[in-house]
Amino acid sequence: MDTDSVRLFVLAAEKLNISAAGRELGMVPAAASVRLAKLEKLVGADLLKRSTRKVSLSLEGAEFLPFAREILAQEEAAFAALGKGKPEAKGTLRFTAPSTFAQLFIAPILPEFVENHPGIDLDLRLSDTQFDLIGGSFDLALRNSVLEDTSLKGRKLADDTRILCASPAYLKQYGTPQSPDDLAFHRVVGFISLAPRPLVSQSGDRAVFDPRHAGHRLAMDDGLSQKVATLAGAGISMNSLWSVHREIADRSLVRVLPDYEADDQSILWLVYPKSNVLTTKVRVFIDFLLDKIGRDPPWLDGSLN
Repeated sequence: MDTDSVRLFVLAAEKLNISAAGRELGMVPAAASVRLAKLEKLVGADLLKRSTRKVSLSLEGAEFLPFAREILAQEEAAFAALGKGKPEAKGTLRFTAPSTFAQLFIAPILPEFVENHPGIDLDLRLSDTQFDLIGGSFDLALRNSVLEDTSLKGRKLADDTRILCASPAYLKQYGTPQSPDDLAFHRVVGFISLAPRPLVSQSGDRAVFDPRHAGHRLAMDDGLSQKVATLAGAGISMNSLWSVHREIADRSLVRVLPDYEADDQSILWLVYPKSNVLTTKVRVFIDFLLDKIGRDPPWLDGSLN
């Protein structure tokens, strides 16, 4: 298979513009169209839908796209293994991360990355919804959970310590829990699943934070909204330390049961499909995030209590 044609298809799929993709590769529009047509004949499917007004991916094209990217990644890795020069970091990098974490720690450092790597275009999906990496053709994702999917590989970015907290106003009105058993008599703000979370104390005592058994429950599907509701006095919630460390430091939130934290081995992982060869663009982005965030996490500033 002609990898130049595959590269043209990937660019056209990303830009949704065959002429622009061809120009980037030094082809006139007519030559780019002919080359794509030959690739489609080879694979036996129309990869792109063309009209006089726009270009879009066909269903077959969407299915072929992650494999096309993998073909190019394998070519790059093969040349690198043969010492064919230093691969250039370029192309579109599709990355997904939880929205709150991205707003606090990733978005502010993106200008530096773009300045250092002008050949990389970033395509970001920032949401608390977990996208399918393979189906969505993502190169990389940040996941703040236990890495259980065997189709993924990961690099640890940082620990994801999770603590209980509430606003001073809430605690003044409803009292401060003195033991995990007291949580059953309080208002609780939790994620939509309201799943119970194991707790462990510094001395090794174990308990459970179970929103389903609370006196009143407020369920949400967005981490930032949960924190805002907690700040407003809606109840006690479990939050990642990275999300609330500033509020704990300025005392707009108070840590509840400060000897306890979640005991669920949650880690911030940078994950990618196991089948993928790590391309230069992905490798440099991983290294950048590890250097700027993972080496000295900004939320570990001594404001745990």
